[in-house]
Amino acid sequence: MKVSLVCPVYNEAGHLKDFLEQFDALELGRSPKTGDAIEKELIFVDDCSRDGSLEILKSFPFKSHVIIESQSINQGKGAALRRGFALATGDVIGVQDADFEYSMDEVPDLLIPLASGKAEVVYGSRFKKSGTQVHRTFHYLINRFLTILSNVLSGLYLTDMETCYKFFQADILKNLKLETNRFGFEPEITAKVARLKVRMVEIPISYHPRNYMEGKKITWKDGVAAVRHIIYFNLFAKPREFVLPAMPKRFIPAGRQWL
Repeated sequence: MKVSLVCPVYNEAGHLKDFLEQFDALELGRSPKTGDAIEKELIFVDDCSRDGSLEILKSFPFKSHVIIESQSINQGKGAALRRGFALATGDVIGVQDADFEYSMDEVPDLLIPLASGKAEVVYGSRFKKSGTQVHRTFHYLINRFLTILSNVLSGLYLTDMETCYKFFQADILKNLKLETNRFGFEPEITAKVARLKVRMVEIPISYHPRNYMEGKKITWKDGVAAVRHIIYFNLFAKPREFVLPAMPKRFIPAGRQWL
């Protein structure tokens, strides 16, 4: 099995070299089915950084198979992810932020349900924990509210819709039309996956939130936009408009003739 990890980068120069060293060395474990090592593909999309992040990416001595692309203008996380997804060649495609908020050593655990054929979509949940997990109060409350609203409208029961760690069977992700440019990717992809017949699993993950001085970029405006995206993509977007013809039929619910 081959896994493509898509990593948007925007003004992360302060810690990027340390991040790349860990990311490049990351081992994804072995396939439960075959016992073979899971192959890794790293895809970086620099979103028109102004701090030298792209130069760090291009000069880093990667040992992994890597693809580096850059946006000519800053367009946002969603746009960078779309470009990265289009370039991905793996059987599974996942999202990785270019910072240390999430523990990348937990990625192999997230891949187990996909590699064993028990799920087609896996989310890593920052809130599905048995131990004490520290969060910043404002972001915690916003994330919980957005997840509840998303659950009510999508019919899913998630604990963390806004999580970065999302992994998809490639033939699902590549056959969805995605359109949001910034952080609307999270509610958009969740709403669209919810309309399909897929097995979805949440796995507990660790979380180490950074503040705005450390480079955090999401703001209250993105929270307001997320509400709009949740309502639109769950109530008004039609599957026939966002599901491409090549979507495997087994993922399309029976009886929906308008697809």
